Amino acid sequence: MSIFEKLESEVRSYCRAFPAVFDKAKGHKIWDEDGNEYIDFFSGAGALNYGHNDSHMQSKLVDYITSDGITHSLDKATTEKAKFMEKFNDVILKPRNLDYKIMFPGPTGTNTVESALKLARKVTGRTDIISFTNGFHGMTIGSLSVTGNAMKRNGAGIPLNNTVTMPYDNFVNDKMETLEYLERFLEDNGSGVDVPAAMILETVQGEGGINAARMEWLQKVDEICKRWDILLIIDDVQAGVGRTGTFFSFEPAGIKPDIVCMSKSLSGYGLPFAVTLFRPDLDIWAPGEHNGTFRGFNHAFVTAAAALDYWKEEKFEQGIKERAELTKEFLEGIVKKYPGLEGEFCGRGLMVGIECAKDGLADEVAAEAFKRGLIMETSGPKSEVFKLFPPLNIEIDELKKGFDIIEESVKALTSEPVTN
Repeated sequence: MSIFEKLESEVRSYCRAFPAVFDKAKGHKIWDEDGNEYIDFFSGAGALNYGHNDSHMQSKLVDYITSDGITHSLDKATTEKAKFMEKFNDVILKPRNLDYKIMFPGPTGTNTVESALKLARKVTGRTDIISFTNGFHGMTIGSLSVTGNAMKRNGAGIPLNNTVTMPYDNFVNDKMETLEYLERFLEDNGSGVDVPAAMILETVQGEGGINAARMEWLQKVDEICKRWDILLIIDDVQAGVGRTGTFFSFEPAGIKPDIVCMSKSLSGYGLPFAVTLFRPDLDIWAPGEHNGTFRGFNHAFVTAAAALDYWKEEKFEQGIKERAELTKEFLEGIVKKYPGLEGEFCGRGLMVGIECAKDGLADEVAAEAFKRGLIMETSGPKSEVFKLFPPLNIEIDELKKGFDIIEESVKALTSEPVTN
């Protein structure tokens, strides 16, 4: 690790939590240079929902590269870009009765968020954005302005303006109706809160602690936005592409956001790729008004189109739900069996974890799991949640092997299990 300590910036983080030099990966497994094998319940922070080096996507990509296919194209028209858009429309949008324009804002999650905020302000002529406590939307200035984490916000080095933070569902407690609080601010001319251009939220907050909003809360947000002519932006960068059980995380709520931000697992292969989806009537961009050098990454178009093959059949989504049910059952069982964990299940689908009341315990569980051959990370304002992000298509037996390692880790750090 000396080369990393000598030459790489102190800003590096994941390599501190996972102190190994990784060399190879396939499916749900990853190996380090010493040949040690790990089960991956991290999945590239949600960028590898189909696991590492998926064979179907890999073969498509290798064939494309060896045939001298276009790699870089800015926003020029290419064959692979056309194939992706057509397939995305046919396999994902049309079956869900969604009519969206597709914008390629740049290769990362923060690029899609920045474009969404810019478009909302351009369309409405308003400047403010309402975001929610513990939300995370990216590391560039606009995205940081709607992010709740104080440490990340402080990294901006300048004041972050034109945003108002409101309490997310159950932020205070499960009895307070946070949206009544929000509506009061909109209704009262003395509140100091102007009607915003948009509201932006994650249906399940990934970095903020795996907080899952109730469906009725999401429906109420949608209703408020419609009543006040506020655009609703759903950030599905981490919660989307099946991570919560359906392709879009908002599907179970039955809502249709005005703008949707997507990245991470959209390429299917871990390649940088992002899109911003929005209602056709919002498409008032002037040509080139928002651009980026790497918004036309054709290798990602190839693998993203191949990944959509999984969604052609219902059994893939059913498989996610089966694994999600097993994972929830396991985690709720761990909470009951090990009271010393002082834990509480949180999340939805395969975007789940256990919130630990004791400071530092979630980090200790993740570190212990790494020693035993499993990779997972923590989240939340105090890293109080250890979270499970296994590949959506992991074999059931391998999923359970990961469960065993987590239970061994919990057992090693807490009191003896309750047996009755």
